[in-house]
Amino acid sequence: MPKKLIPVIMVAVLLTTGLTAAGCPPPGINIAGSASVQPVSERLAKAYMEKHPGVTIHVGGGGSSLGIKTVADGIIDIGNSSRELMASEIENWPELITHLLCRDGIMVIVHPNQKVANLTTEQIRGIYAGEITDWAQVGGAPGAIAVISREAGSGTRAVFEKMIMGEKKITLGAIFHLSAGMVRTAVAETPLGIGYISYPYLDPSTKALAIDGVAPTMENLKAGTYPLVRPLYKLTMGEPTGLVKDFLDFALSPEGQEIVEQEGFIPIK
Repeated sequence: MPKKLIPVIMVAVLLTTGLTAAGCPPPGINIAGSASVQPVSERLAKAYMEKHPGVTIHVGGGGSSLGIKTVADGIIDIGNSSRELMASEIENWPELITHLLCRDGIMVIVHPNQKVANLTTEQIRGIYAGEITDWAQVGGAPGAIAVISREAGSGTRAVFEKMIMGEKKITLGAIFHLSAGMVRTAVAETPLGIGYISYPYLDPSTKALAIDGVAPTMENLKAGTYPLVRPLYKLTMGEPTGLVKDFLDFALSPEGQEIVEQEGFIPIK
């Protein structure tokens, strides 16, 4: 079996396990994709199911690229993505429709004991390209920088590369992780580490850096002055109908957008 098919098949198995074992499954929605969007999707799903006891919503991760492909292939009902569709995806699946859920900030994080509090976009690019290798080069105490990144297929990484890296590539010497939580843990456990995560994943175990002198606060995210702000999407294959449409309408309703804000994202309504 081709290795590239394994993640897609695993998603399909995970989403259907337990549904068919008891016979005809109840009305439901299957969602998968971006790890950044997963927690807020779980909150929205829980709130929706409380209002509609006969509905089952399954939410999984797997990354933005997997979410886009599996919804396009009809394996799931809604894909979560933390990046824009690529030209190739639009060409391959012209019926894909993006539904803007909210906006999010990408935070560049370091160990709490790191004295560096601000980096320029150029300095971050140099660090992730492997051109700046010691904290002393950016005003910190001497020590080799441990570069920590998300894996290929991550929407967060795709946005980071677009907004920060430009034409440069992330160094192959970086340590790659499958989720924002794993990146946060790695940075928290690595005094000389640097990583990037979605705003809602911030906690006291790491320190978020100012970028180009702009502090990583929700006020600056909402004002649009912080440089790393991105849209988060839910995707459907064609215009949604029935239960899927009703759930998306709920996510964009005042109640749904309040949940979005409680989760640390920027609501769109």
